[in-house]
Amino acid sequence: MSGKLLASLMFFGTLLLFCFGLQSVTRDFVLRSSFQDAGAVLKFIVFISAVLCLFYGNAVYQLTRIGQMKRHAGFVEPSLREREAAYDDPDAPKVAILIPCYKEELSVIMQTVLSAAFAEYPDRRITLLIDDPPSVAGADLAALNATRELIGSLDVYFRSAADLFAQKQSAFEDMLRLRAFCPVDEHAHLSALYQSAASLVDDLEIQYKTISSANFAHSDDLFHREVLRRVADAHRSRMAFLSTLDEQGARREYRRLACLFRVPIASFERKTFANLSHAPNKAMNLNSYISLIGGRFVSRPTADGLLRLDRAGDGQPASFEAPPAKYVLTIDADSVILPDYLLKLVAVMEHDSGLAVAQTPYSAYRNPPSVIERPAGATTDILYFVHQGFSELGATFWVGANALLRYDALKEIACTRHEGGQPVTVYIQDETLIEDTGSTIDLVAQGWRLHNYPQRLAYSATPPDFGALVIQRTRWANGGLIIFPLLLRLLFGFKGKRISFKSFFVRTHYLLSPALANLSLMILLIVPFGPEYAHPCLILAACPYYLFYGLDLRRAGYNWKDLWRHYALTLLLIPVNLTGVYFSCCQLITGRKTHFKRTPKISGRTPTPVGHIAFLYLLAIAAGASAVFNLSQQNFLFFFFCSINAAFLIYAQICLIGLRAACEDVWSALRALQSDRKPVPAQTLQLGSMSGR
Repeated sequence: MSGKLLASLMFFGTLLLFCFGLQSVTRDFVLRSSFQDAGAVLKFIVFISAVLCLFYGNAVYQLTRIGQMKRHAGFVEPSLREREAAYDDPDAPKVAILIPCYKEELSVIMQTVLSAAFAEYPDRRITLLIDDPPSVAGADLAALNATRELIGSLDVYFRSAADLFAQKQSAFEDMLRLRAFCPVDEHAHLSALYQSAASLVDDLEIQYKTISSANFAHSDDLFHREVLRRVADAHRSRMAFLSTLDEQGARREYRRLACLFRVPIASFERKTFANLSHAPNKAMNLNSYISLIGGRFVSRPTADGLLRLDRAGDGQPASFEAPPAKYVLTIDADSVILPDYLLKLVAVMEHDSGLAVAQTPYSAYRNPPSVIERPAGATTDILYFVHQGFSELGATFWVGANALLRYDALKEIACTRHEGGQPVTVYIQDETLIEDTGSTIDLVAQGWRLHNYPQRLAYSATPPDFGALVIQRTRWANGGLIIFPLLLRLLFGFKGKRISFKSFFVRTHYLLSPALANLSLMILLIVPFGPEYAHPCLILAACPYYLFYGLDLRRAGYNWKDLWRHYALTLLLIPVNLTGVYFSCCQLITGRKTHFKRTPKISGRTPTPVGHIAFLYLLAIAAGASAVFNLSQQNFLFFFFCSINAAFLIYAQICLIGLRAACEDVWSALRALQSDRKPVPAQTLQLGSMSGR
């Protein structure tokens, strides 16, 4: 029996089990209730709503899993000849590679820039969008200057290498005009050139090791193996692979060699320009540069010490130019793409003009050093499978760590707003903190589609501790409630193109799961439901979800123990996700956008908010109390459910957060609170008022 057929049968079996259990609970409630007890009716509604919400996630996971298996079964990887067809096109589409960056370490920046530079494609250009404040001093200024110097040195290195191979290509063309093509000679010449290309990669690897030696990261293993070594080894074995060579093949190889290092690398700092957005988020950093693509500009000083970018007139020399591009590739500064990323995704976009976004959902770096990073990375790797299923069901979402965007599609959803009295163009909306999700709805409303490529071609960092994970996942959970009304309008055709119910069903879960799943799980843990609600079929209906999740973890390179860590992390993230939902509700009520908070990239540990620690302990106590109550009522099913979850909560706090780390964070918060309450000395007040004048 095929895996897809088995998964389909399990899905229908799960559905039957759940419906039978729900019907039994409902029937028993109707038979025993006179509907006069408002509390009992409310309790029944709360219970039914909670289990429906949890089963909703179960059903969506199984459906997307079936879709993912169907996609992978029908996927045929393009051959080398098909992948490199772009080198036969002298007018291959231009790609602008944008890397938004804010106070990143040099090794992280170099890793991302080199992975983008070694992503094969005939016509690409890299721009690091530095978002550090330009008016800094001390260590911050030194770090900023080091970043600028790194980009400048990489650009010089790649330009000199590109010039060398361009000269060899020109010499080959001159030779063809003078004498006949000799396959043996050209095979030897090309072999020597590819050896030189491999040596250039080796030199860059030495430079990278010098920069990263002080702070070695586990991402370095994958970067060395899948980018640097893979590229160098491919160069060395290239001509052995191409044993036969004709004149047309030699032309392609010389053109490919000339393109390998022909990748201009530059930096851009929007905060140095007064008439560009200074909004502190990744979306507006990207928007600022995208608004300049295809233009020539003159920079002029302003009264406040910044510069102003104005379009250069015809024949006027330009001080800054953003070359035109058909596609925009965005990569987070802590991500890495593999060498065949662009060749594969551009080919997909060129084949289907209705695609606005082509991407490969990123995977986590393997062998993380921290305990919590492993289950957090595992959830990321499982989401790769889920997003493949989204594409099969026509419900793809843009995932912002890396994506290839069609520039014309971005122009179609662009709008203009005013910031500080200046008009700014917004392509990627920043109304919520999940800008990629919001922009997905904008693109779908205009009739564009999105595509997940069924191969792992990108990797990204996972927060190394619970404090950093809190900030990242709170941001992820903030915005779904705000975006959902726009999706609802698409279902009924009120806003642009109408979507199918299948797409709506899946996309709704993606947007609302932080609210629905976490509230439902918390309710079942703390509300003492009676034995009349404890139907074993409802528990059995949840088993296929965890069975398939464990199997998918094994497919992604993990083991069954990681399933328990994943569940423990799910419980830890209840207050985190609910915090994000709370911020969404505040924005819906007040209309004020939530402040964008970046995931910390610091050495050491990010403190966990005391409120989250307190919430988790209270939740563990409440689950334990509910277990004791259910035991006294001889409600053994709920007793086991609550006691197991209480045990998982305790395990998670001890092993994933750490008791010592939690105590340190609580103690630091108490000391900070105490220092805030201390009276300020009179001398300090006097000095403060003098400096204020």
